[in-house]
Amino acid sequence: MNAEVHELVRRWVIKAENDLKAGLAILQAAQPPTDMVCFHMQQCVEKYLKAYLTLHQKPFRRTHVLAELIEQCKELDPGFDTLYAFQADALSLYGVEVRYADDFYLPTLEEAEQSVKIAQTVRSFVRDKLAQSGCDPEKASSVPA
Repeated sequence: MNAEVHELVRRWVIKAENDLKAGLAILQAAQPPTDMVCFHMQQCVEKYLKAYLTLHQKPFRRTHVLAELIEQCKELDPGFDTLYAFQADALSLYGVEVRYADDFYLPTLEEAEQSVKIAQTVRSFVRDKLAQSGCDPEKASSVPA
């Protein structure tokens, strides 16, 4: 893997970790804004998938649709199909819809907590795949597994 690709992967991982940290911090608030927790968890998953695609130099379009990114990852590794069992693709709802007043929707606290569990599961899965591909995600991470 060349240095430029490694640096891009590192940046995606850092951004994904920042979304995870932001969502976890928001969740600790009294009466947390659940839409923001869910949004950050969707972003975390999206960025981890894009990190994997970047590592393998597979182009992707600008999208918040996680199923599309999962399908692209599956072309490289069929094991990514597992992410559907964890309902990772369901987080796409929070990538756009919860951000605008036109499609007003506030997730429940339980939904926010579930989105965290999904993001953490995807995070572990993709980090393992990155490591198996020769990329050390630990060099870009500050959130414990």
